[in-house]
Amino acid sequence: MPAKNTKRKTTKGKLTEARVSMLGGFELSIGNITVNETLNRSTKMWAFLAYLIIRRDRNVPQSELVDLLWPDGDSSNPINALKTLLYRIRRHLIPVVGEDVKFVVSRRGSYMWNPNIKCTVDIEEFEELCREAETAEEERLLDIYRQITYLYKGDFLPKLSELIWVVTNSAHYHALYLRAVRKFSDMLVDRELWFELNNLCSKALEIDPFDERLHSLLITSLLKQGNAAAALGHYEAATDFLYKNLGVRPSENLRSMYTDIMNQNNLYDADTDMDVLLDNLRDAANEPGAFICDPGFFRLAYRLEARRAARNGSSVHIALLTITSLDNSAPPLRMLNASMKYLLEAIKAGLRKGDVASRYSGAQYVLMLPTANFEDGQVVVNRILRIFSKHHPRIRLKISPRLFQLEIAK
Repeated sequence: MPAKNTKRKTTKGKLTEARVSMLGGFELSIGNITVNETLNRSTKMWAFLAYLIIRRDRNVPQSELVDLLWPDGDSSNPINALKTLLYRIRRHLIPVVGEDVKFVVSRRGSYMWNPNIKCTVDIEEFEELCREAETAEEERLLDIYRQITYLYKGDFLPKLSELIWVVTNSAHYHALYLRAVRKFSDMLVDRELWFELNNLCSKALEIDPFDERLHSLLITSLLKQGNAAAALGHYEAATDFLYKNLGVRPSENLRSMYTDIMNQNNLYDADTDMDVLLDNLRDAANEPGAFICDPGFFRLAYRLEARRAARNGSSVHIALLTITSLDNSAPPLRMLNASMKYLLEAIKAGLRKGDVASRYSGAQYVLMLPTANFEDGQVVVNRILRIFSKHHPRIRLKISPRLFQLEIAK
């Protein structure tokens, strides 16, 4: 139902100006009165209105609208369905300008946005700014990119993403936005504007969380601001997210950020008292359970252990645990993510304090067993599998273990 106490009388034919937003969701405002897609769950109603606004320079034939809104021909009477949508639109937009002004007019088998209602539309401003950025002088570019990234509050009409024309436009605007973010971030790095880079990357990652470059830039901005703890937290969250959702290891560039974080996050400085230093190290050594680490740190730990084994004549055994479906195919992603979490719990419970483990890929954990011979290694792996099966007997997946001794260079 229309909102109460928001009607206002408007003289028919009087020039009215509307502000329309489509990036991040549909919203239409005149003055201080706003309506948006939360008023009605009918996605076709908002798609009808949005398309007329985008094509407001012409009459849109009924046939064109039918093809857009019912591409599979799943409406038995699409012409009447269009009339019903138009009735709903007018009903919901009464609070904006009153009962006398029609936002949509019908003319001889076509529909058109009322030409007396002038529109300012965010996607048109956005595209114009992107074109301006191609030829703008250097001193103007920062301001243009700030406006571009402010306007882009999310993808184009996300609640209408099942419609082909929306998907096509969404991909276009998304690509323009990421291109602007890349160029804007380069300028911020050159000017060492780390706080602004932080804000830019944080917002951009809400829109595109799979962009590794944005993760790296955000970590860099945090390090440059002296916040190594936050940088480490984001690094761990980013690598975990990429593992779970893409099933791949992060790029070498992102993994190298771990070393940068560790270099800045020193345990002590030149003035640290020896007792304080020993207390800090003692606390770290007393943490319970196996050591779970990043793949980059795992390689460093293995290098250290391999050198020690070469001196002592001992061996280093590596175990690789891989989760697959019962037929050895890749499991559904949601089931895999949950199982990897459960497997990590079993690894923590089954490993000894001196053992080291790391997530190697989206479906694998690698374990380093520095004090175990082959038989001891088998015992450790079997213990982990028993713990997993005991706590999660209904999971229809299998864990395939491989245990081998690595050659130690003399």
